Amino acid sequence: MGMSLSGRAIVPVTITVTGFVVICCLLLYQAIKQDMTQDTVRHETALAQTVVRSTRYAMLKADRETVQNIVTTVGSQQDVEQVRIFNKRGVIMFSSHSGELNRQVDRNSEGCIACHAGATPVATMGSMQQARRYRNERGETVLAITAPIYNEPDCFNATCHVHPATQKVLGTLDIGLSQKSLQATLATLRSRMALFSVMILLLTVAGVSAILRRSLFLPVQRLESFALQLAAGHRDIPQPDLNGELETIGRTLQELADSSGKDAGKNSRT
Repeated sequence: MGMSLSGRAIVPVTITVTGFVVICCLLLYQAIKQDMTQDTVRHETALAQTVVRSTRYAMLKADRETVQNIVTTVGSQQDVEQVRIFNKRGVIMFSSHSGELNRQVDRNSEGCIACHAGATPVATMGSMQQARRYRNERGETVLAITAPIYNEPDCFNATCHVHPATQKVLGTLDIGLSQKSLQATLATLRSRMALFSVMILLLTVAGVSAILRRSLFLPVQRLESFALQLAAGHRDIPQPDLNGELETIGRTLQELADSSGKDAGKNSRT
């Protein structure tokens, strides 16, 4: 048995609306996710610059204890996974994790290769280029920022420093933030967008069904009943209340039935 008229009308609408809503929600989710990620990178970049400025005076005074206290304090903040400062040779001089102090960092690692890929290290990078992701030992995603510490006039003119003016970069600050909160926010966003999509789908299908039922399905049913009664020989029934093309069809059916009745009467008399 073939699909009814209502089914043939509603099913394509349902499929079309579903595809449209799903595609729009996916595009919207990706745009929101990208914006939130960029905001996180900007926030972490600003935090890295704040740490560099906070340790600036202590570094000029060669106060290693104060620098370490600042790094430890920042590293103890919520969602801060790591804070470490390593010199130009890649040796970790200060870290929020005491176990990695004085450790040599591999220049081919994910956080270093972006600057050390060529023969000459890159001195300046954009915030998105500085960002990298990795998973910690707990399996959580961490977004890390690598910020260079530049050699400024106050540095190479200080009495306690031996850095020449030609040395552009003194070291690097590496700070990582756990993405657990961001992932939770994105998960909540996904569930709400899914619920919103279902609501839009149900309301759209219900609204389209109600409009089609009132403007098409019921008039077609009245026309069908009228045609069946004419076919059964009930030619004295009134034409149903129809509009537009359906009214024209109903009037044509009645005229054909009347014409057929007259022809049948002539044939019976002859």
